[in-house]
Amino acid sequence: MKTFTAYIEWDPELRLYVGIVPGIPGAHTQAATLDELQANLKEVLQLCVEELGSENMPHFIGLQQIELSA
Repeated sequence: MKTFTAYIEWDPELRLYVGIVPGIPGAHTQAATLDELQANLKEVLQLCVEELGSENMPHFIGLQQIELSA
């Protein structure tokens, strides 16, 4: 079993949650609830992983925070 990290944002204009899995082309979706978003992300991620194949999966390195002066 492989675990992925998704970034979740709220789009106030669409009034929907938006989720993306960085590094996986096409792994993004939206939904009205967080539970629905998780189900949608799982489905689209499974399709994307099948399409990419295990030999082409990106390798997560880490996160960086960038600070900007306001």
